[in-house]
Amino acid sequence: MTPTLVRQHPSHARATPHVDLRARARDWSEIQERMLVPLYEAVFERLDVGGGTRMLGLGCGSGLALLMAASRGAAVTGVDSRSPELLALARRRLASEEPGTPAGPGTDGAVGTRARADAPRIVQGPPEDAADPTAPAYTLVTAFEPTGCRADDSEELGELLARATPLAARGAAVVLAGWGPPERCATTSVLRVAAKLTDPLRGTGGWRPALRDDLEEVAQRAGLRPDGSGRVACPFGYADTGSAVRGLLSTGLFDAAVAATDPEQVDKELTEALHPHRRPDGTVWMPNVFRYLIARVP
Repeated sequence: MTPTLVRQHPSHARATPHVDLRARARDWSEIQERMLVPLYEAVFERLDVGGGTRMLGLGCGSGLALLMAASRGAAVTGVDSRSPELLALARRRLASEEPGTPAGPGTDGAVGTRARADAPRIVQGPPEDAADPTAPAYTLVTAFEPTGCRADDSEELGELLARATPLAARGAAVVLAGWGPPERCATTSVLRVAAKLTDPLRGTGGWRPALRDDLEEVAQRAGLRPDGSGRVACPFGYADTGSAVRGLLSTGLFDAAVAATDPEQVDKELTEALHPHRRPDGTVWMPNVFRYLIARVP
C-alpha cells in the first residue's frame, strides 16, 4: 500500500539484520510518514475530531497523527509495543504541545510530568496499558498503519483491536486504513520488489497486494459495526531517488527481502523500480489511493 505501501507505521522488527533502527525511525518520521497526512486529515475532518474527542492511536509510531489530532483540541494517547526509537520521537513531538514541559516519559508513560488530565500520553506496551481509570472512555480508536500489506497483518490488527476496544465507549469510532486498488497505486510496482525477493520466505512477513475487503474482514472479526468508508489520494513524493529508497525501506515492508538477499541487492532493485517514477528534475512522484473504514464499537 506504515503506507506508505507499507505497514505505514513500520514494524521495526528487532531481528532484521543490517538495520540501523535509529536511522530508520528518523527516515520514517522525516521522509515517509508525511505521505499519510491527507489520510489523517480526511478522517479527522469526517469525524469532526476536536475538543470533545478522546483518541487512542494504535501503532502510533512517531506520533504525527496524534500531533494533528491534538492540534484540533483532542486528548490523545498513543500506544505501540514495537519501536522505542519511534516512540522517543513521538514524545518529543507531543511535548511541544505544551511549551516548557520536559520531553521525557513520566512514570505513567505520559509525555513529561504534566498535571492536565488531557495531556498527550505515549505508552510503550500493549493497548490495555493505555487504560486510564480516572478518565472517560476513548471516543475514537485509530489504526492508521495500512493493513493488508503482509500475509499476517490482518491477524495482528485483529488482536490489537480485541485488546483496545474494551477501553472505548459504546458507539466509539474505530478507524482502519489500507491501500486502495493496486491499479490506482503507482507504488504497487515498487512494492512488488519485496514480493519478488522474498519468495523463499513467503509467509514470514513479505509484501502482498491489498485485497478489496481486507478492512471489512478485520472489522467483522473484531465484532465492530461498519459505519462508512472513504478513499483519499496520498501521493508519495520524494526529493530524489535516494530519499525514496530510504523512505520506503523505513516502512519495514522490505525487511524480509533484506533477510532473503542483502541490503545492497534490495537497494539496487528498489532504485531500478523507482526509475519510471523519476521526473526530469530528479524528484520521484507516485500517485496512490488509500482507503479507510469507520466502524463502531457495539
